[in-house]
Amino acid sequence: MIFFNYKTDFQLVNESKYEDWIEEIVTSEGLIPGDISYIFCDDAYLHEINVKYLDHDTLTDIISFDYCEGKVVSGDIFLSIERVHDNATDFGVDFDTELLRVMSHGVLHYCGYKDKSPDDERIMRSKEEEKMSMFHVEQ
Repeated sequence: MIFFNYKTDFQLVNESKYEDWIEEIVTSEGLIPGDISYIFCDDAYLHEINVKYLDHDTLTDIISFDYCEGKVVSGDIFLSIERVHDNATDFGVDFDTELLRVMSHGVLHYCGYKDKSPDDERIMRSKEEEKMSMFHVEQ
């Protein structure tokens, strides 16, 4: 099941559309959706998590905690809405497009995709684009 939690004023419109999309991302990779929580927050909230749990004193747009077991995809994905806004501006895309990219990025990590090497990053970007395009397909 897909859960959405809000630690900021931001709120998704039509959560069920996002739920269906996330589940479709997982199943399109031959995996089973488990419990996946998205927590939308601000920079300060995510920075605190980054320092406390990962010992990184930096701002980031996303932190994910993977609880996958076998083919069942589960985890907590924390997203900074402030970072998504700033990244959208930096990348010259609208906020909704960047939000989809970051949301898909988190769940793609659970599906086994990495982004540490140039080759892995290229594959991740391609998968993000593929999965983002699925959001507009009628379910």
